[in-house]
Amino acid sequence: MTPALPKGFGQALDELARKRRIATARAIDAEARDRCRTLYGFIREAWPVLEPSTPFVGGWVLQALCEHLEAVSDGRILRLLVTIPPGMMKSLAVSVFWPAWEWGPLGRPDLRYLTTSFSEANVTRDAVKMRRLVTGDWYPRLWGDRVILVGDQNAKLRYENTRSGVREGRSFGSTTGARADRVIVDDPHSVDTAESDAARDAAVVTFREAIVDRLNNPAASAIVVIMQRLHERDVAGAILSGDMGYEHLNLPMEFEADRRCSTSIGFSDPRTEDGELLFPERFPIRTVEALKRDKGAYAWASQYQQRPAPRDGGLFKPEWFEYATHIPEGCSFVRAWDLAATVPTAGRNPDWTVGLKMARCRQGIFYIQHVARMRGTPMEVQRLILDMAAADGRACRIELPQDPGQAGKAQADALTRALAGYRVKTTPVTGSKLTRAQPAAVQAQAGNVKLVVAAWNTAFLDELSRFPSGAHDDQIDTFADALNTLAGEYRNNLAAWA
Repeated sequence: MTPALPKGFGQALDELARKRRIATARAIDAEARDRCRTLYGFIREAWPVLEPSTPFVGGWVLQALCEHLEAVSDGRILRLLVTIPPGMMKSLAVSVFWPAWEWGPLGRPDLRYLTTSFSEANVTRDAVKMRRLVTGDWYPRLWGDRVILVGDQNAKLRYENTRSGVREGRSFGSTTGARADRVIVDDPHSVDTAESDAARDAAVVTFREAIVDRLNNPAASAIVVIMQRLHERDVAGAILSGDMGYEHLNLPMEFEADRRCSTSIGFSDPRTEDGELLFPERFPIRTVEALKRDKGAYAWASQYQQRPAPRDGGLFKPEWFEYATHIPEGCSFVRAWDLAATVPTAGRNPDWTVGLKMARCRQGIFYIQHVARMRGTPMEVQRLILDMAAADGRACRIELPQDPGQAGKAQADALTRALAGYRVKTTPVTGSKLTRAQPAAVQAQAGNVKLVVAAWNTAFLDELSRFPSGAHDDQIDTFADALNTLAGEYRNNLAAWA
């Protein structure tokens, strides 16, 4: 028979076990707090809280970003520009983890943040993630006495803590009235509008005229701009050309030795060989090669190499184009036109009227069959269009541009009436020339565009090689419009061909 335990012995054991659990938890928490002394360590510890199903993948590029943000935290840098490719955890690092780290581990819960981006959806996403982090179980257990959100000031885009710290998120064009110790500009441009002069210039004006006024203390508060390059005259371009005193951390996907980045805090890009990858743990060589192929030369140079123009020239390369002597059976055809608005006069170098005929075969290869090109009066232009329509036949679609305004509509209507009996479509001209040409460049780089051997080949390739910096781009416009038209038609007919 088992002897009975002394009265109260069981409760004593339970209490001892409880104290041991508390002591163990405190030791674990103390170790976690110690690992969070650096921002990189904090991100590694906090990662499972926000991304429980995605393993943390670190690398020197994230460490470099963290070290520069820490330099902002301790006042060594007050103006920081980071140009970095997509997919590098930049928004999480800068707009979510860094403010949470300064409030908690760094012991600065009084700091006020204004975060902004071209997209309010992105601003909201990051604000919600930070609030979820600081109000969950893990963060309050370690720094709960420092960061307690105020109940009546706890919304998605703006919340305060009991130490007067504030985190506010706004879209980039709506920052008036807000002030902060840290202004974070995360992607001020949309990829879709960066080639629009009006949209891009508006973002640059907002940055120049509004952002610096959002600082609580211009002598001590900080601005951090983090973005992918999209154009030579984007916000980063304005910062770099204007000598605004920003520390520039430039991180291209593939290393270019002649552009090695070094900064005032002692950082130097550790790569040594041209082509070494920025973050091979997340973007191995196979992934990088696929991105280069899919993006095309211009987008790759801008968004991934942080150099908004290809290193060796323009958007197109003549060597991408193979020659053909004939066109296969069963193709679809279109002739796209670009109409010059200026009548040629002595001493001027006006635009050309161009009509480019293209075919697309069932295998997805594009053939540029013919380019008609002239400078003439409106009547001469109309005669050329009618002559080409007769030569091409009624199976060939005709694409006419409709320039903005009543005059453009009247011209398109007149040409459509003159082409009665042909398959004619008029399309308003929208978007920048560069944006419209991107799909054509991608297909050409992939080897999917061929030229039928003819006398016009030389002038066509010469203009392509200079785009977008050349004096003329009329042939580029028709190339892009014809390819985009046939690509859409091909997708519509793919099921029928199968």
